[in-house]
Amino acid sequence: MASLKALKMRINSVKSTQKITKAMKMVAAAKLRRATEAAQASRPYAERLEAVVSSIASKVTVGPQSPKLLAGTGKDNVHLLVVATSDKGLAGAFNTNIVRLARKKAEELRGAGKTVKFYTIGKKGKDQLARTYRNDIIHSIEPGDLGKLTFADVQGWGEDLTARFEASEFDVAHLLFSKFVSVLTQEPTAIQLMPVAVATDGTVPSVGASVEYEPDEEEILADLLPRNVSVQLLRANRENAASEQGSKMTAMDNATRNAGDMINRLTIQYNRTRQAAITTELIEIIAGAEAL
Repeated sequence: MASLKALKMRINSVKSTQKITKAMKMVAAAKLRRATEAAQASRPYAERLEAVVSSIASKVTVGPQSPKLLAGTGKDNVHLLVVATSDKGLAGAFNTNIVRLARKKAEELRGAGKTVKFYTIGKKGKDQLARTYRNDIIHSIEPGDLGKLTFADVQGWGEDLTARFEASEFDVAHLLFSKFVSVLTQEPTAIQLMPVAVATDGTVPSVGASVEYEPDEEEILADLLPRNVSVQLLRANRENAASEQGSKMTAMDNATRNAGDMINRLTIQYNRTRQAAITTELIEIIAGAEAL
């Protein structure tokens, strides 16, 4: 049985931990509000840009003169998974769920005879994927605080991915991130990043009139397609920022509750041990008095 001193130290230690988890929960709640506003603000623009690019692309006849981000490489052999996670832990299953989706996607593609490579954004995702796919990670980025990322930050990543695609390092790129739904719910999501997913006739909204573009569609796409890559990367990281804080808030709340339960159990054990020690001491005193 643990001594009274050891139990007292243990209780104080857990109480200190509980104070830390409470503070971290409050910090996550404050950051969550800002991250949620940023994610919700960027979501309509990113979705609309993706729809516009897809719609314009559906009206273009793909040929040798078409942008490679539209026409593709002509092959479907090498797939790149752009896995966006975070650099920090203590966020529940946030990073693990994204990595789990990446592994599932990779196994499906490999099962279909495809070659899979990884481009990781976030230290936690890289560390988990490196256990299984160390030799397949072609580049890694540590973005730091996701809530502070700007378009200028992700634009460089988009240009790097575009350059690699133009150099035919891969044929198709998929972007994996966690879409923020609520504090309790974050959905791991995968979208096709390169080449652009062209809308089918059934998904292109009818405007009831012919539309003429100036300049022509291919010139517009040559400018919009690289921008769309960077916008989708920014959207993914803003969604991740909100999802990370929501998951962290939930995890710290659970940790605080668990610490409270542990304090209660240790306090009961401490009281019982103390009572047993007092009883033993009384018995020894009484026995000594009777002996006299």
